[in-house]
Amino acid sequence: MNWISRMERRFGRFAIPNLMYYIIILYGIGFVLHYVNPYFYIQYLSLDASAILHGQIWRILTFLIQPPSYNLLYLVIALYFYYMLGNALEQTWGAFRFNLYFFAGVLFHVLAAIVIYLLTGAVYMLNTTYLNLSLFFAFAALYPDMQFLLFFILPVKAKWLAWVDGAFFIWTIVQAFLPAYGGVNSAYKVYALAAGISVLNFFIFYLSSRNFAKYSPGQKKRSRQFKKKMRTENRYAAQADGRVPKHRCAVCGRTELDHPELEFRYCSKCNGNYEYCQDHLFTHQHVK
Repeated sequence: MNWISRMERRFGRFAIPNLMYYIIILYGIGFVLHYVNPYFYIQYLSLDASAILHGQIWRILTFLIQPPSYNLLYLVIALYFYYMLGNALEQTWGAFRFNLYFFAGVLFHVLAAIVIYLLTGAVYMLNTTYLNLSLFFAFAALYPDMQFLLFFILPVKAKWLAWVDGAFFIWTIVQAFLPAYGGVNSAYKVYALAAGISVLNFFIFYLSSRNFAKYSPGQKKRSRQFKKKMRTENRYAAQADGRVPKHRCAVCGRTELDHPELEFRYCSKCNGNYEYCQDHLFTHQHVK
């Protein structure tokens, strides 16, 4: 069991389900705020390391409301794309792992901005645009053969689009070191730092997970079929010898008859009498 699995067992109950939905709401608020008062974000909400170190710690979270674009059409397309990726990853990884990926990236952005400020005195106002774009790397690792219609016409597999995405990240980083682009222009350095941090976050999460195969759609389907088969066999076995289980996990279907070492508890946050084993008590999706 790696460190992510251990964290999930301990802190899984604190995960925010459907996280990307709330992030998109924050982007919508940022978009409206920009047209109401375009300077308010920079003055009070942006990721300003100097202001954070002088007590304005709310900026650690409020910088998230900066939308990826202030063009309404592009914003709608980008937010739909982000939501699709985020929702797919959450459905595959589970809420906790997706939360961990996203907020680890946010934390890296904050720490990088503070470290750069302490070392150079420069204030880099980063946002989460490149973090959101890095979601496609994780998506392509899980669904490499899924096809997208490029320009609504050309079918292209996710793995090839991920290579294009990677080339864009590399160019963004290299661009900051070219005299013609990033010699004295700090904007290119900001983009390069955000892109580098987002790629680093992906690789740390990828290497820590070691094996993404168990989260693949095919493996998930086989797992569901196996659990269904086990529930059916356990029910028939119990009926055959006259035993009736008193406890049954609503996720995996295991009972105290076939796994006497398990502990079972009811979830107070689910609507209805849903009982879960110790492995799924804190990691299941609450029934509303």
